[in-house]
Amino acid sequence: MKELMLTNQAIARGAYEAGVRVLSAYPGTPSTEIAENFAKFDGIYAEWAPNEKVAVEVAVGAAVAGARAMACMKHVGLNVAADPLFTAAYTGVNGGLVIVVADDPGMHSSQNEQDSRYYARSAHVPMLEPSDASEAKEFVKLAYELSEKFDTPVLLRETTRVAHSHGFVELGEREEQEIKAYEKSPQKYVMMPANAIKRHVTVEARDKELGEYVSTLTEINREELTNENEIGIVCSGVVYQYVKEALPNANVFKIGTVYPLPMTALKAFAKKVKEVIVIEELEPYIEDAMKAAGIDCKGKELFSLQGELSVVKILEKFGGASVPTAESVPARPPVMCAGCPHRGVFYVLGKLGLTVNGDIGCYTLGAVAPLSAVDTCVCMGASIGMAHGFKKATNGESKNVAVIGDSTFLHSGVTGLINAVYNQSGITLLILDNSTTGMTGHQQHPATGKNLLGQPAPVVCLDELCKACGVKDLAIVDAYDVKAVETAVKNAIASPEVSVIIAQRPCVLLDKSAKPKVKVENCRKCGKCMKLGCPAISKTENGIVIDTNQCVGCEVCIQVCPFHCIEKA
Repeated sequence: MKELMLTNQAIARGAYEAGVRVLSAYPGTPSTEIAENFAKFDGIYAEWAPNEKVAVEVAVGAAVAGARAMACMKHVGLNVAADPLFTAAYTGVNGGLVIVVADDPGMHSSQNEQDSRYYARSAHVPMLEPSDASEAKEFVKLAYELSEKFDTPVLLRETTRVAHSHGFVELGEREEQEIKAYEKSPQKYVMMPANAIKRHVTVEARDKELGEYVSTLTEINREELTNENEIGIVCSGVVYQYVKEALPNANVFKIGTVYPLPMTALKAFAKKVKEVIVIEELEPYIEDAMKAAGIDCKGKELFSLQGELSVVKILEKFGGASVPTAESVPARPPVMCAGCPHRGVFYVLGKLGLTVNGDIGCYTLGAVAPLSAVDTCVCMGASIGMAHGFKKATNGESKNVAVIGDSTFLHSGVTGLINAVYNQSGITLLILDNSTTGMTGHQQHPATGKNLLGQPAPVVCLDELCKACGVKDLAIVDAYDVKAVETAVKNAIASPEVSVIIAQRPCVLLDKSAKPKVKVENCRKCGKCMKLGCPAISKTENGIVIDTNQCVGCEVCIQVCPFHCIEKA
C-alpha cells in the first residue's frame, strides 16, 4: 500500500520499519516533523532533548547498548552535536546509529547556509542524501544496514525542499531488531588517547573499505545514460529532481552516498560522456572531490555558491527557452503575531535605548521595524555570552541586555549565565518565557511540564534554576505589563550584579479561545501605538484602526497610548 507523505514523515516511517527503538531530537526547521511523526508509533521511545548534543549522546548510548537509534536536527544543530559525532565515529556502534541533518539552502529559517556534507567527510562517517520521500524511507533502512555492517554512525542529509515535499511512499512492516548483546570493550568505547590512536587507524581502514563499497550500490549511485558522448551531469538530492525536469534527456549520474563518493563509478561515467558538469547547491563539495580524484569537470563557474537551485536556474544555464516566473509581489517581512508577549518587552527596550544582544527564536523578530530593538543574533544561547563580552570590553559601562527564550535558555543559555555569575560581569538577562518552543511550531521542552507525547513531565523551574546558577537579583514580571517590565529593566541595569528578569506569558497561539478586544475612540493620530508593530493595528487618514479578527486583547496598545484613546471593547 502507498501513502502520500511528507518526506520527514517518510523518514520517521523508515525508522519505524527499520526497527528503531530510540529517537532523540531537538526541534529545528526543517527537521522537526521527523520526531513528531515517529512518536506516534507504538513500541518505540521518542523524546525532545534539551539540545542536539544531548540528542546525539542519547542515541549513541542506545546504539552502544545494542538498539537501533536515531537523532534528528537541523544543520546548525549539527554544530552543537559535533563533539559526540566525531568521537562516535571512532568508537563505532553496536546497534545501528543514524543521525538525520536537515540543511537549509536559501536560509528560509536559519542564520546561516552551511553545507553539512563537510561534516561527513571531516568526521569520516558515511552520508546518504535522498531526493524524495520514497527514497528517504528506503535510505533510512539502508543507512542502518551500513551502520551495522561497517560499525559506524551514518548521516542522512536532507534539505528544506526535500524535507517539506510530499511523495507517495510504499508502506512496509516493521522489522523488529533484537537488541545486540553489549560486550564490555574499553579499548573500543573509552576514548582516552591511547585507545583513540588505535581507533583512528580503524576509522581510516573503514573509510577506504566504504569508498570501494559504495560504487557497488548501483541502485542509489547510478548512471542514467541517454546519449553517450554528450554532456553528463552529476547531481544528488533535490537537485536531481530539478535536473530531470529541466533536462529530461540529459545523461545523469545520481549520487546517493555523498560520502564516500562512488568515485570508481563516477570515473567510469566520465569516460562515457563528452563533458562532466556537477550541479549542486551551496559549496563545490562534489566538484572539488571529483577534481581531486582526477576527473575533469565544471560546476561552480556556472552555478552560485549561495542559495537554492531550481528548474528555471538550470534551464537558463543550458540555453533553455525562457520560463515564465511569478510576477513581483510586495515584500511581506515576518512579524511577531498579534498579541505576542515579546512585543511589549522590546517596546520597552527600544524606548530605553538599550543595546540588545538577541538570540534564536521568535524574539529575533524584535530586530524588525518598527521595534528595531535587537542589535545582535549569532546562535542558540549566544546572547548571554555576548552580553558578558560587551560588559567586559567596556569595563561594565555598556548599557546592554541579553534576551533569550525559555527553550533556548535550556538549550544552551544556562552555561552562559553561569559564566556571567562566575566572572562577575553584572549583565542583565531577560528570559522571555512563552511556555513553548515557539518558532518551530510549539514543541514541549523541560520547563513546560509535558514531554514529546504531551504526557505530564517534571518541570524545570526557571527562577530556581537561575538561583542555582548563583543569581541573587531576580524578578518575575507579566510580559503584558509594560510598566512593570520597564521598572524591572531599569532596576536591573542599575544593579552591579548579574540580574535576571523572567517575563512570563504563554505564546498567544497556545490558547485560541476568544478573548476580549479593544476599541479606538477619538484617535489623536500620534502614532505611538504604531511603534509596537502589531499586525492588528493599521493607520488610516482618520487615525488608527484595530482589526478585531487579529486582535487578541493583550491590551499592550492601551498601555502605550498617551491619550487613552484605546480602551477595552
